Amino acid sequence: MRLGFLAFRNMVSKPLNLLLSLLLLVLSVFLVTFVLQLSKQLSGKLDKNIAPFDMVVGAKGSPLQLVLSSVLHIDVPTGNIKLEEAEFLTKNPMVGSAIPISYGDNYKGYRILGTTHEYLDKYGATLLEGEMYSKSFEVVVGSSAAQKLELKLGDTFTSSHGLAASGVEAHEDHPYVVKGLLNPTGTVVDRLLISNLESVWEAHEHGEEHAEEHEEEHEHDHEDEHDHEGDHDHDEAHDHDGHDDHDHEDGHDHEHGEEHEHDHDHEDEHAGEEHHHEDREVTSFLVKFKNPMAMVQLPRFINENTNMQAALPGFEVQHLLGLLGSGIKTINGIALAILLVSGLSIFISLLKTIRERRQELALLRIYGLGTVQLLWVVFLEGLFLTITGFFLGWLLGRIGIWITSFITEASYGYNLQLTGFDATELAFLGVALLITLVATLLASISIFNLNISKTLSDA
Repeated sequence: MRLGFLAFRNMVSKPLNLLLSLLLLVLSVFLVTFVLQLSKQLSGKLDKNIAPFDMVVGAKGSPLQLVLSSVLHIDVPTGNIKLEEAEFLTKNPMVGSAIPISYGDNYKGYRILGTTHEYLDKYGATLLEGEMYSKSFEVVVGSSAAQKLELKLGDTFTSSHGLAASGVEAHEDHPYVVKGLLNPTGTVVDRLLISNLESVWEAHEHGEEHAEEHEEEHEHDHEDEHDHEGDHDHDEAHDHDGHDDHDHEDGHDHEHGEEHEHDHDHEDEHAGEEHHHEDREVTSFLVKFKNPMAMVQLPRFINENTNMQAALPGFEVQHLLGLLGSGIKTINGIALAILLVSGLSIFISLLKTIRERRQELALLRIYGLGTVQLLWVVFLEGLFLTITGFFLGWLLGRIGIWITSFITEASYGYNLQLTGFDATELAFLGVALLITLVATLLASISIFNLNISKTLSDA
């Protein structure tokens, strides 16, 4: 304890040297722990979210964008595909499951996803309370979305067109009702509002009809303005002609209606059925393979023989992490270089301390301290410095993760966890201690050659 106190007093006696060595060590440890935790947690979350699916089939475009939008829900879709054209996936013997999903609307920035109950089963999502949706415009809400939006069972809300919170076009004629709240899953389901496919289709069909009606009203208003530009006589003639034309059209329409009313109703019904089977669109299909051969054959077949695109989530995420990995390796290299500079700083600081206190060390030898004990004092000084710097750097790294979690959750819905020491960080601590030990031994060589009488006489 006496040697430890002496080492501590020696360490704090040179505050500027202490501050420089600490800053270098803290910066190095901060960079390593922050980057390692960030990459580890992001990689774990990405792997967990893509695990239920082997392939995504959607519109032509960037395969990475397709995976990010359809599986991870952090990008905009590449487009829509015809439901009828993609339904062959559900009948393919190499496919275990093919789940359609459809996008289009959001509520306060949280995406409304149209899909089947099987999608929730793939992520192991279970109900906390309420029941699953069974009709159009019924939703179940993920745990994170329910908490942030303060939604409860029976609440209603209207969606906004688009996937961004800035969407202003609300589907007020089709409010959604909350039928169920989901338990936390730690996946993308937690930040989604999930309904059936018909909800997305019906909402957008209504939006298209509203746009057409608005366009017709605009054209009608324009025609009225044009009619009032002529003189009164022209208006009378126009009205008379319009009356004759109207009578003629009424007669024709009445006759046509009597002759073809039944056929017209039949055609409407048939057109409605065709609309359901031919004109329905989805954002993508999420596919789980039945056997490994499908991964080799199906993506190539789809990409070469259809107007759709197949992307493999595992491959695209690994490619993304590979790009991030290059940056991570660079940052880790910089951190290691800073750590070596920190070790050099500790070495210089200890060497300077030993040379300035040669008389004190000589007196300690006279009072009975051996060479090993003097070495221990110097090593304890370096040890205190290393442990203090490592702990402060580790703590700063965790604060960085905490701040980053707010940013990633607000932008992408991904929150990061604060964890304790892991094996990699403990290994890095071991490297830091080893560098400190080497620096201490190098700086303490002069202790072995300490001439007590000459040192005291020079004083």
